[in-house]
Amino acid sequence: MRLLIPLLALAAMSAHVHAADAPARPKTALVIHGGAGFVPKDSISPQELKAYHAALNRALDAGNAVLQGGGTALDAVTAAVVVLEDAPQFNAGKGAVFNAKGGHELDAAIMEGHTRRAGAVAGVTTIKNPVKLARAVMEHSPHVMMAGAGAEAFADSRPEIERVPNTYFDTDKRRQQLEKAQREEAAKGKREARTGDADAPAYFGTVGAVALDARGHIAVATSTGGMTNKKWGRVGDAPIIGAGTWGDDRCGVSGTGWGEFYIRNAVAHDICARVAYRGDSLQAAADEVINKVVPATGGDGGAIALDRDGNIAMPFNSGSMFRGWIRPDGSRGTAIHEAE
Repeated sequence: MRLLIPLLALAAMSAHVHAADAPARPKTALVIHGGAGFVPKDSISPQELKAYHAALNRALDAGNAVLQGGGTALDAVTAAVVVLEDAPQFNAGKGAVFNAKGGHELDAAIMEGHTRRAGAVAGVTTIKNPVKLARAVMEHSPHVMMAGAGAEAFADSRPEIERVPNTYFDTDKRRQQLEKAQREEAAKGKREARTGDADAPAYFGTVGAVALDARGHIAVATSTGGMTNKKWGRVGDAPIIGAGTWGDDRCGVSGTGWGEFYIRNAVAHDICARVAYRGDSLQAAADEVINKVVPATGGDGGAIALDRDGNIAMPFNSGSMFRGWIRPDGSRGTAIHEAE
């Protein structure tokens, strides 16, 4: 018995030493958005609210499964955004808004931070998951951005890209928003109208994801149907590298809002530049750009951001932003309105 006690103490001490010497678990993190805009709480039915949160959680699950399996940030953001593109609740893929002609024109971008590889597509009309085509542009072409018929011709060379009729993207809710926007446009005599009531909120939404993998690498993806009643092949910020989508070895950002102002202010890049060049914290950089720079020039919206330490920022100035997150400690959540 006298010998057993010291042996047990020695074993416990050895286990403690080994635990202390064990390498820390690599950090992974994921943050997603389903669009920013003013969506009053009383405009969302309990059934719709449940569907929104369920879709956000499915996207988190898809991206996090990649990360927890040791996969890349690039694969994680692709997986998360595909789920959001397939969810009719959001303005991307299946739930894309209608343009002025009653059709759909889709944009998407993807970027791998540590290599600065990027791919984007704009104005595509028959690509089920535009984020997949953006990734194909990045990985299988010498280009960064392709648009319209050319992008769809390139899609024909990629067997992994699924084509669908443009009507696949139709939803009743988006058609009602178009009809209302066009009635308002006609009544006000304006060239373009932005929707804005409880039935058809001013919803500019894109969907997006930013991920940090166990190797410390960051990737970003963004996808959108643009603005309701858009004309003349309008393209917003989502597929423009540096405007709505940006990733480097320190930081990644996906924006959502009034795209013209995100383009003019190079919003996604500006946030990460403040982190890299001025030493701002991610939160400070994102807050200043979204809540000061963008509104000062007349725009609104939000962004999700993630840095290489796993810090997450989700600022918005539009009243609401559909969003979800999984932090390095495993804590997670989804939210829509402020103070959630």
